[in-house]
Amino acid sequence: MLDVFVIGAGPIGLACGIEAQKRDLSYVIVDKGCLVNSIYNYPANMTFFSTSDKLEIGEVPFISHNPKPTRPEALEYYRRVTSSWKLNVRLYEPVNSVEKKGDFFVISTSKATFEARNVILATGFYDLPYLLNVPGEELPKVRHYYKEAHPYFGMKVLVIGAANSGVDVALETYRKGAKEVTMVIRDEVIGDRVKYWVKPDIENRIKEGSIKAYFKSQVVAIREKEVDIITPEGMKTLENDFVLAMTGYQPSFTFLKSMNIEVGTDDFLTPVHNPETMETNVPGIYLAGVICGGLKTNKWFIENSRVHAEVIMEGIAKKQVV
Repeated sequence: MLDVFVIGAGPIGLACGIEAQKRDLSYVIVDKGCLVNSIYNYPANMTFFSTSDKLEIGEVPFISHNPKPTRPEALEYYRRVTSSWKLNVRLYEPVNSVEKKGDFFVISTSKATFEARNVILATGFYDLPYLLNVPGEELPKVRHYYKEAHPYFGMKVLVIGAANSGVDVALETYRKGAKEVTMVIRDEVIGDRVKYWVKPDIENRIKEGSIKAYFKSQVVAIREKEVDIITPEGMKTLENDFVLAMTGYQPSFTFLKSMNIEVGTDDFLTPVHNPETMETNVPGIYLAGVICGGLKTNKWFIENSRVHAEVIMEGIAKKQVV
């Protein structure tokens, strides 16, 4: 019988394992993908908004060669953390179900069955993209994830969205030789949440015409070689080779509900939990990291949710004593 079963081997899941280890609590961390799977799926050349010290866990120093750490540096860092702490991590092992049996849980994965007194969900939000729900979205030319610019050299690219990911994708594909880069943006302007060192860059590229932007617009249909967009000036049809839909991602509410975790009726569908203990309405199941914000995925980051691991494990340790 485990004291703690952690679902998700991202930075916060790893932090939970570290805090469990400090308190001599038995635990396992399970992830359906690789170590820090969400960071692995970030664009290859992504730079973090946070400085390296704010990404640290487990008192392991994160030394970056840049003012802001890069994706490769983060991957190397969290591999080093996992090895340094000898964390009990099982990767490429999806969790199929979590069932409460009296005062413990039975967790079924693709490879084994576990029993645990407590379960922590640190699953993040990167697995389910917001869909466009327009005709043609199923075409191979439509991508909801972006890795690097090379495949789009010489191509006409349409980028949907103007948050950090959309802006980064537009700038990188433009600079790496895309034949034409066009952005479709719901809002009137590039938002203030875009990284401060990137915002002037994209605004200037749009102003000079290097990147075409349609504001207050949206895609309504996608075809093999064309895209229809509705703009303030009416419908426009654009020649197009690839659609990069950087529309954001959301947590799996279906998975939460399968464990009887209540989801709020607020605009962000915030999962019900006690912010002081991180325990959900299901005693013994806790939330950690970005999943706590529901659809408000910009509320919690590594730097401000690292504390969740300590809060949760301190509470579990006290319960074990009682």
